[in-house]
Amino acid sequence: MIRETLANAQKDAMKAKEAARLSTVRLILAAIKDRDIANRGAGKEAASDDDILQILSKMVKQREESAKIYDEGGRPELSAKEREEITVIQGFMPAQLSDDKIREICAAVIAEIGAQGIKDMGKCMAVLKERYAGQMDFAKASGVLKTLLG
Repeated sequence: MIRETLANAQKDAMKAKEAARLSTVRLILAAIKDRDIANRGAGKEAASDDDILQILSKMVKQREESAKIYDEGGRPELSAKEREEITVIQGFMPAQLSDDKIREICAAVIAEIGAQGIKDMGKCMAVLKERYAGQMDFAKASGVLKTLLG
């Protein structure tokens, strides 16, 4: 389903001559194709929607890091380009969960699996990644889990 949305977005961007959007959509499609090829080599199926959401999350994170580095290096034009790409990528992702919602979900997962301490953090993260791929900032979730379990 996400693949169809991306393919249509690529066509629309071409027709509208939106060069920045088109290049970003092409980068997304290339990353998905790379995952498909890697999966094929490992004897797995093509990338699922959950896999695609993970790819999109990773792409956003990479661009945020790059934008920060460009800002620190005094290159605002490059930072702005990275932020434009983030906006395009996030347009294909479900809405991100708020910090309060992340805290609430983390507490519920801890109670659900009966986590006792930091040693159970991996189990909690596995459940969160399975259920909330593309919707949750897992770095924030990790911090919340440490606080709740610590």
